[in-house]
Amino acid sequence: MSSITPAGVQAGTQGGGGGEPRRPGRVSLGGLSLNLRASGIYIAFALIVVLFSVLTDGALLTPQNISNIIVQNSYVLILAIGMILVIIAGHIDLSVGSVVAVTGALAAVLMVNMGLPWPLALALTVLAGGLIGAWQGYWIAYFGIPAFIVTLAGMLLFRALTLTVLGNRGIGPFPDQVRTLANGFTSGYLGNVGLGALGGADLFSLLIGVVAIAGMVTAQWRSRVARAGYGQSVEPMALFALKMAAGAAVILFLVVQLARFHNLPWVLVLLAILVLAYSLMANRTVFGRQIYAIGGNLQAAVMSGVKVKKVVFWIFVNMGVLSAIAGIIFAGRLNQAGPTAGNSFELDAIAAAFIGGAAVQGGVGKVVGAITGGLIMAVINNGMSLIGSPSERVMLVKGAVLLAAVAFDVWTKRRAGAAG
Repeated sequence: MSSITPAGVQAGTQGGGGGEPRRPGRVSLGGLSLNLRASGIYIAFALIVVLFSVLTDGALLTPQNISNIIVQNSYVLILAIGMILVIIAGHIDLSVGSVVAVTGALAAVLMVNMGLPWPLALALTVLAGGLIGAWQGYWIAYFGIPAFIVTLAGMLLFRALTLTVLGNRGIGPFPDQVRTLANGFTSGYLGNVGLGALGGADLFSLLIGVVAIAGMVTAQWRSRVARAGYGQSVEPMALFALKMAAGAAVILFLVVQLARFHNLPWVLVLLAILVLAYSLMANRTVFGRQIYAIGGNLQAAVMSGVKVKKVVFWIFVNMGVLSAIAGIIFAGRLNQAGPTAGNSFELDAIAAAFIGGAAVQGGVGKVVGAITGGLIMAVINNGMSLIGSPSERVMLVKGAVLLAAVAFDVWTKRRAGAAG
């Protein structure tokens, strides 16, 4: 099977499998060259957090509120992981909200009405999500219908199926294990340690934070070495060290705050596993490079031997699986499956991907960026709720942020074109 090398991706993308061949929007700060396109989202996230921390008199960053932000938005972040891959490949999925609803309803029927053991019910639900993704992937990849049309039809079909299964009632309650996955926290396995003015925290949670920091630094260093080995430009060592230090500080702060509340939420553990797995897949595997190649330059990908139809098919299968996982988490959090579950989730997932740096034309985006985009919306929602803003003002701000993110993407492309 032909593979796409980093050099091959470089010809067709702007930010594929770990490299950034074209680097528009660079600025110099104190002699350091900064790629605004790659780093702007993280700078914007930091500024938004600081702004709402000030506006809420620090309430935004209290241990309980940080935990609430993660737990209450976990399903959108899961969907964003799958959506970023769909968008990188140059497609869109409008059906994920309805798939969340129908898979949550299926899980409820299997566990509550039929009395199946919860592990078997969850496995069957995830399998059903994969089959839904395969159904849509077939029409898109092999029949040639645009993804917008197929998933728009899926949004209607699976919402109708949800209403057929549930009617106007919810099904619950869910088993304790499922509720724990959605709302529960890890136990204090290694005891509590003192942190001075910060109070006590679970040692196990702190060790998880240290491991996460070590993994982040190792992955970023390997990526830097790989780019340098292929002759691609890399940031100065001082800037790299600054980025690693900032990332480590953020991770350690979050872990300490969570450990001070009820330790790590189980959904955060699940999210960390998914982010790590999908980041490695996107950056380190042939399949991941093929996704970037398809979105960056479809003709070049075909000429390079990429089996485009097969790759696109499996992207939508994956989206169905992640939608089923999100459906289980959402239903477990509410402790019932309801007919209105998943409303507008597709818009939140798409917005997270674009705010997180995905390009409208495809070929650009990162899993971590999509998670950051989802967290930006979560912080805006939570922060404006804490200061008592009405819902219409929240929607106004979120819409403005989305428009600004896409406008920035278009602006950097135009600058790159003018420079070339």
